[in-house]
Amino acid sequence: MALFFTSNICADSARRSTLRLVVTLAAVSAVAGCGFKLRGDQSYSFGSIAVTPNPGSAVAQELRRSFGPAVHVAQGNEPSTKSQLLLDVGNEVREKVVVGVNSSGQVREFQLRMRVTMRLRTPQGKDLIEGAEISQQRDISFNESAVLAKEAEEALLYRDMQSDIVQQILRRLAKVQAAQLD
Repeated sequence: MALFFTSNICADSARRSTLRLVVTLAAVSAVAGCGFKLRGDQSYSFGSIAVTPNPGSAVAQELRRSFGPAVHVAQGNEPSTKSQLLLDVGNEVREKVVVGVNSSGQVREFQLRMRVTMRLRTPQGKDLIEGAEISQQRDISFNESAVLAKEAEEALLYRDMQSDIVQQILRRLAKVQAAQLD
């Protein structure tokens, strides 16, 4: 009797393993078939860039840190004419808007917004990207009994939006073609 019970368990285990393998292969082939690809490192058609203003906003500073070793980022005193491209990052605006109140008029929900404008040009003045605005927004609930925790959450959400904006700028810069630089 014990031998029959053991062989049943082994057969069930083998069927489950086979089923898991089939489901995993189906999921992998479905994702690969739709064109999904993990985002890798960005490659740029330029070797140097000047990010202005210097030191600039938090977005500009994070952007300078985000370029890999393949791209030279001009520092403070370096003339921007030595760079292949000039990236102007400006008008970083952070807003906090009330979107929900309770019946007694107390705030229950905010919407955090962040907007940044960018302009990409050559040292000769040719605009490659003119005055593009990138914006992000996040919703955050509010509770007056947890004000300090909500302030910390708000700071984290702003930092997350800032990182998302930097990644969007980097993807746009990766799309600049070498032919556009001439």
